[in-house]
Amino acid sequence: MTSARSVLVVVDAANVVGSVPDGWWRDRRAAAERLRDRLVGFAAAGVAGHAGPVEMVLVVEGRARGVEAVPGVGVVAAPGSGDDLVVELVREARDTTGRPCLVVTADRELRRRVAELGADCAGPSAVRDL
Repeated sequence: MTSARSVLVVVDAANVVGSVPDGWWRDRRAAAERLRDRLVGFAAAGVAGHAGPVEMVLVVEGRARGVEAVPGVGVVAAPGSGDDLVVELVREARDTTGRPCLVVTADRELRRRVAELGADCAGPSAVRDL
């Protein structure tokens, strides 16, 4: 279990999955599950200059809803926009505990929005290979 001050890593599943043209569009949920499973190692080891363990949260939307959490990786399904939920999670972490956040996405607008809240950002390559 991670402490309240450990880094919260929020992963934009749609953006990270979509960054590699590997056929993810045929089964978005399975692609999100593969990403979730890959994130387990990063939760323990850390990511993008943030030593582990970190709290890892995968934000899913659309056809990827229904992906379940596994030990080390929480999953939150966005009822609407995944980007809006990522921003909400970062804002909540900042406002309730002041804990540091890292958002993994290549989406420029999302990066701008979370940076305004004090979050660090990393691209999809940060969670490709452990």
